[in-house]
Amino acid sequence: MTENPDRPAPRTVRVGLLGCGTVGGALTELVTGRCDDIAARTGVRLTVSRIAVRDARRPRQVQLADAVLTEDPASVVTADDVDVVVEVIGGIEPARTLITTALRSGKPVVSANKELLAHHGAELFELADAHGVDLLFEAAVAGGIPFVRPLRESLAGEDVTRVIGIINGTTNYILTKMTEEGWSYTEALAEAQALGYAEADPTADVGGFDAGAKAAIIAGIAFGVALSAEDVHHEGITEVSADDIATARRLGFQIKLLAVAERFDDNSVAVRVHPTMVPEEHPLASVRDSFNAVFVEGRAVGELMFYGRGAGGGPTASAVLGDVIDASVNLVQGSHASLGVFTPASLRPQSELPSAFYLAVEVADQPGVLATVAGVFGTNGVSIRSMEQVGADGDATARLVFITHAAREADVSATLIKLRSLDVVGSIDSVIRVLGDA
Repeated sequence: MTENPDRPAPRTVRVGLLGCGTVGGALTELVTGRCDDIAARTGVRLTVSRIAVRDARRPRQVQLADAVLTEDPASVVTADDVDVVVEVIGGIEPARTLITTALRSGKPVVSANKELLAHHGAELFELADAHGVDLLFEAAVAGGIPFVRPLRESLAGEDVTRVIGIINGTTNYILTKMTEEGWSYTEALAEAQALGYAEADPTADVGGFDAGAKAAIIAGIAFGVALSAEDVHHEGITEVSADDIATARRLGFQIKLLAVAERFDDNSVAVRVHPTMVPEEHPLASVRDSFNAVFVEGRAVGELMFYGRGAGGGPTASAVLGDVIDASVNLVQGSHASLGVFTPASLRPQSELPSAFYLAVEVADQPGVLATVAGVFGTNGVSIRSMEQVGADGDATARLVFITHAAREADVSATLIKLRSLDVVGSIDSVIRVLGDA
């Protein structure tokens, strides 16, 4: 795209980059390759002026143009030839200190750091507002999916009641392979690690902590409340078995690791991450492999879904670049995007949340057992929607599979405690929430 000769010459905005790994390298290439088109569309010409790296002597595949390479990230933040700071190093420190320094210096910041924002987002947003500059973080939540900007701008007047998302590509890939290929969890995890989707220590992904950090950020924006990752209930996918996957498919469900943020009529909120049986007709059930999707429910707008690549250097760098452009245009115009005031969150206890459940129970295969087990559900106020019994010929045990109607988690927990105390119950093999009232 050529620049309009009738428009004023583009204003140059110099970017200081903290980190030049997969995302930072891809961002540098995007800025270099797209700077003319960006200038023609926005009136801002981007250039990467300084880059902080761990080892400045290491050969790099990406072309860094005329950028100054340094191993001192603080010097990038304070440099006179840096107008906008981009942080893609991750972790709490030194990222928190560097971002704080930049904001106090009146420099907009773009970050992809979900861990930092999930723990200290509210204080950093307040600091950015106090100094009249942007703190933008599109890439921190859903990779390349443009989701944060619509949530904070297009839906700013919407009464959002619930956000449900598949926001971790690693776990979605694992569950997809278990579902479609019949692999065990161990086999699917090994493949995810071989492809680079999962780290050598996959705990953050498979334990639900990565998704939990993103869920805290999403809930804060959607509901305007101050939340941290510690406020999120986490359950991972390590206990999901091939039997669970097969039973879910037979019953018309797909098992997904969902992040769920809800606001109730009393303005209390709840945020949690856990495996969930999703009805096959729900749009989230068809999200496969490492893709992400976020489903938003609002009182006026109804239902919306955002879908796309949730990770990877290119998609994440694209989201970062969008924020850099916004921050640069706002800087030139002397404005900034505010998230407003975050009020303290009133957290609804996990025990009070309603959900339908899938339970698989191993019992003695003898007369009267089904009535005894079903009676425990009724005594604790948990209504059974469906039940099936699977028993092997000649075996002394049978497997009972229940799907309940929505019930309080406290009542389901009381049911489980009582079931485990029965002599006829050998084990409770699976407890998985079900999306909807089943």
